[in-house]
Amino acid sequence: MNSKIKYIPIDEIVLDNQNPRLSEFGISQKSSESAVIKILWEEMAVNELMYSIVSNGFWDYEPLIVLKSKEKFIAIEGNRRLAAVKLIHNKYDENIPLHVKNKINKDLIKETAKLPCIVVASKEESWKYVGFKHVNGPAKWGSFAKAKYIAEIHNVFSIPIEQIAYQIGDTNKTAQKLYQGLMVLEQANREKVYKYDDIQANRIYFSHLYTGLQRDGIRQFLNIKEVEDEAPNPVPKENLKDLGQFLEWLYGSKRNQTLPVIKSQNPDLKFLDEILQSKEAITALKDGESLAYSYELSRSSDTLFEESILAAKRGLQKARAYLTTGYNGEENILKVAGSVAELADDLYDEMEKVHKKISKKEKKKRITE
Repeated sequence: MNSKIKYIPIDEIVLDNQNPRLSEFGISQKSSESAVIKILWEEMAVNELMYSIVSNGFWDYEPLIVLKSKEKFIAIEGNRRLAAVKLIHNKYDENIPLHVKNKINKDLIKETAKLPCIVVASKEESWKYVGFKHVNGPAKWGSFAKAKYIAEIHNVFSIPIEQIAYQIGDTNKTAQKLYQGLMVLEQANREKVYKYDDIQANRIYFSHLYTGLQRDGIRQFLNIKEVEDEAPNPVPKENLKDLGQFLEWLYGSKRNQTLPVIKSQNPDLKFLDEILQSKEAITALKDGESLAYSYELSRSSDTLFEESILAAKRGLQKARAYLTTGYNGEENILKVAGSVAELADDLYDEMEKVHKKISKKEKKKRITE
């Protein structure tokens, strides 16, 4: 990549509305520069960067990377710094607090009238530097932005994902996983089984998706291809309806007025993975039952029985620890403890009968063998 620095007037540099980091917030090619500024201000702390420049000046140790496009230059690296300077120049000043405006003087305006830039002929020329910095480097993007960037380099410039992974220092197939997650989302959008604008939240929690796609139950439910295939359509046509349902569970649906069942990756993704390995549990979830209830249906009765016994033991041990300080002689609590004791005795008697019966069968089986 060319390293020669050129100072370019800020009026000739435009923000990149195709920046991968902005796409998860609904920014597209049609979005205005003011819309990009708004997202950078609200979601990416450009206000803090602007305050720093106002207080300390613009540090030009790291130039912007720009792409020449007709009469303008597109900032493919350094959008936050460019947005901060544009704010300082009162291009979009409605958000700037008065005490900050009062610190903006003629010297600062003059100093930031032109910014240090490295001009590249194409995005392909700078992808290694930008990829290392934002995918595995010191200024990491979110997972969705990383996936968009990897997909662009792979699909547009025909760079093998293995090579991309090597250049950004990825040794855990993360690039392939991110790519597959994005291809799944784009396939759903393209096939109209789940559209981007149907997501309930104001952003895509992409890590839920690409992390979930590594789980066996979810992969089997979607019949998805192996991550190494790097397929643009990872889900077979016969499973597209299932894909739409899965994404609705993940992200909710404005159209259907449903909320996502996944609130957090842990333990919700684990629960969903278990559910998708049980026909009964899948039916319950489709019918609108809660994630917790559907998860219970997916579990074997012997596992639930053992966990219940162990939970009861832990509860009694905890109660015993608080006996001297927490029990004040109330009769109703004493009666509850009595019913617990009776229930425990009855349970033990029944379990002992089962144990003797099974032991007897096993003993008889050993004799015949």
